[in-house]
Amino acid sequence: MSTRLDNQVSAAGVAPEFLVPPEVLDAISPSGDRGGLLLGSGLKGEPLTISVLRNAPTRIVMVGGLYLARQLALRAMASGATVIVSTGRPQAWEVLRRAAGQGPDGRPVPAVQIRRLIPTELDRATEDNPVLIMHDGGAVPQELFPPRSPWQTTLYVLPYLHPHASVTANGADLILLQRLPIGQAHLAGRIWRLAPQMAQQLTTLKDDGVIALGPNLWRPLRLVTTPKEQQILGPVRRGD
Repeated sequence: MSTRLDNQVSAAGVAPEFLVPPEVLDAISPSGDRGGLLLGSGLKGEPLTISVLRNAPTRIVMVGGLYLARQLALRAMASGATVIVSTGRPQAWEVLRRAAGQGPDGRPVPAVQIRRLIPTELDRATEDNPVLIMHDGGAVPQELFPPRSPWQTTLYVLPYLHPHASVTANGADLILLQRLPIGQAHLAGRIWRLAPQMAQQLTTLKDDGVIALGPNLWRPLRLVTTPKEQQILGPVRRGD
């Protein structure tokens, strides 16, 4: 698959500079690999990162609660990305704007932009200005900001798995699944042709459990949340 999930930490340089308060940097533990965000730990406690920001248009689908989505957005901010949230529930994302803080002029820093669910023009993403779009548009989202250029990633936040979500999910480079009810787990099995034991595992994940899914990839992991992140986002949870 093209979106990498690995446990290697590179000595490569981090993403370009931008202005955030030190508290935001203290809250996370990003990988040193450009675009690589620490997602969690494997079964043996090894760190696992995902290449969210990379030199290719990237589509990620996440089925689960807002906690994981906001955690990934927070880590992308600290790695140098502009995070654009397209949502029908802006208040649920204000925590990111507060975490980003204000610039010397007293205005919110541009690291986070919260927008409505309408198509708008985006600045072209570049290696020096990668863009992560958090598309929080319900279980069957419209294609408002499909990834079209390198260094642009669109992450679709699905609150639950809907039969019509396969249109969005089947084109994803990476899928992140949290615990699913048994009916949705069976649906996931049909959409992604999972073995019965895999679908069953989706129903037994703990609140901090995630399955990373892709072509030739099935990787259970645990979310890694620092005390600072918990101060910003609250305790780890599965729901919204």
